[in-house]
Amino acid sequence: MGPRIGEGQPQMPDRNTKATMSTEDMCESKVNLEPQESCEDAQPQGLFRSIKFFVLCHSILQLAQLMISGYLKSSISTVEKRFGLSSQTSGLLAAFNEVGNVSLILFVSYFGSRVHRPRMIGCGAILVALAGLLMALPHFISEPYRYDRSSPEDRSRNFDSSLCLPTTVVPASALSNDSCSSHTEAKHLTLVAIMFTAQTLLGIGSVPIQPFGISYIDDFAHHCNSPLYLGILFAVTTMGPGVAYGLGSLMLRLYVDIDRMPEGGITLTSKDPRWVGAWWLGFLISAGLVVLAASPYFFFPRKMPRERHELHFRRKVLAGSALIVRKGEEHSSQQEPLKKEAGLAQIAQDLTVVQFIKVFPSVLLRTLRHPIFLLVVLSQVCTSSMVAGMATFLPKFLERQFSITASFANLLLGCVSIPMAIVGIVVGSVLVKRLHLSPVQCSALCLLGSLLCLLLSLPLFFIGCSTHHVVGITRDLGAQPGTSLFPGCAEPCSCQSDDFNPVCDTSAYVEYTTPCHAGCTGRVVQEALGKSQVFYTNCSCVAGDGMVPAGSCDSACGHLLLPFILLISLGAAVASITHIPSFMLILRGVKKEDKTLAVGMQFMLLRVLAWMPSPVIHGSAIDTTCVHWALSCGRRAVCRYYDHDLLRTRFIGLQFFFKSGSLVCFALALAILRQQNKEVRATATVKSSELQQQL
Repeated sequence: MGPRIGEGQPQMPDRNTKATMSTEDMCESKVNLEPQESCEDAQPQGLFRSIKFFVLCHSILQLAQLMISGYLKSSISTVEKRFGLSSQTSGLLAAFNEVGNVSLILFVSYFGSRVHRPRMIGCGAILVALAGLLMALPHFISEPYRYDRSSPEDRSRNFDSSLCLPTTVVPASALSNDSCSSHTEAKHLTLVAIMFTAQTLLGIGSVPIQPFGISYIDDFAHHCNSPLYLGILFAVTTMGPGVAYGLGSLMLRLYVDIDRMPEGGITLTSKDPRWVGAWWLGFLISAGLVVLAASPYFFFPRKMPRERHELHFRRKVLAGSALIVRKGEEHSSQQEPLKKEAGLAQIAQDLTVVQFIKVFPSVLLRTLRHPIFLLVVLSQVCTSSMVAGMATFLPKFLERQFSITASFANLLLGCVSIPMAIVGIVVGSVLVKRLHLSPVQCSALCLLGSLLCLLLSLPLFFIGCSTHHVVGITRDLGAQPGTSLFPGCAEPCSCQSDDFNPVCDTSAYVEYTTPCHAGCTGRVVQEALGKSQVFYTNCSCVAGDGMVPAGSCDSACGHLLLPFILLISLGAAVASITHIPSFMLILRGVKKEDKTLAVGMQFMLLRVLAWMPSPVIHGSAIDTTCVHWALSCGRRAVCRYYDHDLLRTRFIGLQFFFKSGSLVCFALALAILRQQNKEVRATATVKSSELQQQL
């Protein structure tokens, strides 16, 4: 069974866990009992010798760092279109920052007290900023984006390249062949390699920021103020992904080549499926913020005077002199455990790298043999896999399923889903604190939250849109027979099969991949409300006046978007309630000397088992639902059309699978904890009866 939670004598919370284990109660017992500080510590402190200023700087830095980390996820579909990537490749790119992180996080967490932590944080932040600049570099070294398949030197060919003409324009096919040269392919691979390198560098630079910052605050803040500072830190940094999606929403409204617009401008709108937003601009803005936030860290000292006083609004008046005396007696009796704890910390600090490598396997096995630790970590792996897949591909899913722009999809996530998840985390922490939940009650709360999250995901299987009729593509999906409303209408046209310039017959709700396939021979631009709208005329495959607007057909079930987002957001809030209770189960379930390493192993396992593979798994599942691929030099590039029903079933099905795994793990943990409590009560009853017999 392993060690039981709650068995034996009460343990003093160590320095790394006092932020979550009833710290206010501990603070009450130590008011006016702090040892007198030296005169040197009592001297006025400068700005860079104030722990409050460090908390402010670190909150801003982590917010900016998470902006860079989350910004790629907000623009993942745009990067796919710009560089011709599949969802599997883009998912691997999004997960690649965990490679550098995983390789160093455990050692940084273990040997963090030996280095100048503020300077290490500053150096890591500089690497993060450099990674952001590298992510934007492919935009500047690549050619301008060609949405019309015409050469940059001859933009006028855009007008006629997709129309129904009796003969094929020879230069267009020649251009297509020239684009498959070895030089072009090598340049494409170079651009992709730069982005993968930037993601690896981002993971390495992020390693020292959070562990060193938390330990630095905890070391030099007043023991009663440390939880408050850490709470402020976490509250500010959790807004980072939301700010990243908001930034993505703003940047993707701008055209990708806003810095090198062609003469005469462009005729695309953000609703056009060929539209590519200024994905690179958000990386430059985030990198600049990181550089500004990293500057103060090179002026903080390696050690600053420990904060002397508790904050005024945290102070509480003790209830009488008798209570003070009793607390003083308890304080004297606790000196031995504190000395033992300090000794263990000193031993951990004195270990060399070789000694740590020798000791680590035994500590790892001892921790993994603990059933509660293992089950809770597995449940967190399932939850993190769900969150990683949702954060990476939910904007793209909304774009395809409900025919909305990438900007609007990011706005929904940044303003609705992520704030709801933050509310869930706060509610979970308040429940644990106010109700003084025991381990059994924490596991029951986690089980209830997982069950509600699972139930909220069931209606999502039925909220969505089926694929509309695309001529020549969706025939196998049960669409109308025949290639168009007028069979053979486009036979006189010489249409390129790999061209993509969609138009929509709004009267019949039929989409054509190009105006040529619709038999259109003319093109007009109409100005309305300061915006230009492109129409193609004389379309032989279209009934009526033979005029169709450029762009894909709008969604036929756009009214279902709001219920879908509300269910997703409620599920995120309910799932987030389990975050703090599950973390408490880990802190209370392992031995005191293993807590620091157990938390490090927890985050390492989450990265290895969830955040690294989950985006790749979700991306691969999305690729299997594609019904029409764009080809680049004979290879699959980006998917043009998906089977919407299959996409919804597989994407939501993966989410349902991970939620079910989390539910099962919490159910097993609750069963084990109840069994352990029964054994403890039975043992206590036997000892009590034996004692009565002896008396």
